[in-house]
Amino acid sequence: MFAQIGQLLIDVVASFLVYLMLVRFHWQWLRVPFRNPLGEFLVATTNWAVRPLRRVIPPLAGLDLASLCAAWLAQMLALWALFALRGGAFGAALGAAAAMLAATACVDLIRFSLYILIFAVIVNVVLSWVNPYSPVAPVFDAMTRPFLRPIRRLVPPVANVDLSPLLLLIVLQVLMIPLAHLRGLAGGVF
Repeated sequence: MFAQIGQLLIDVVASFLVYLMLVRFHWQWLRVPFRNPLGEFLVATTNWAVRPLRRVIPPLAGLDLASLCAAWLAQMLALWALFALRGGAFGAALGAAAAMLAATACVDLIRFSLYILIFAVIVNVVLSWVNPYSPVAPVFDAMTRPFLRPIRRLVPPVANVDLSPLLLLIVLQVLMIPLAHLRGLAGGVF
């Protein structure tokens, strides 16, 4: 029972931190403005991990690699903690286990990034219907615009209804299938 509680707490706290650091990475990559309540919250909750890493890991071509590495390290640490809590031991194959842990964390970051985009598309669509002048609407528009733009070029609106978010969601779900299989390969271990 206590092991299950520990697993839940580790999973929730680690996932929350990883998602925040990934969102920070994506916002910098997509040039989403941080001058809003969501951006201020994001910076306030991730600066403790990202700032020290920025001294060691410089940005590359506008990408905030410190945020990405912080997310990756947090996910690796969470996977290791969950594995150890289940009673797992790496034994003699420490190098192979560390490589498997690092690869699984990378697959998880890709999956989490797709989840972030799915969430942003859904929120963007709902806001466009309910309150297009919401203060957070530009944030979600900036997050989704680079992904919706190519689809909008191919599929014009039908009777003033934009179907590009629906098509993007379908593409993202298709991309999730091989990632779920990759994650399933390591699922027996981590």
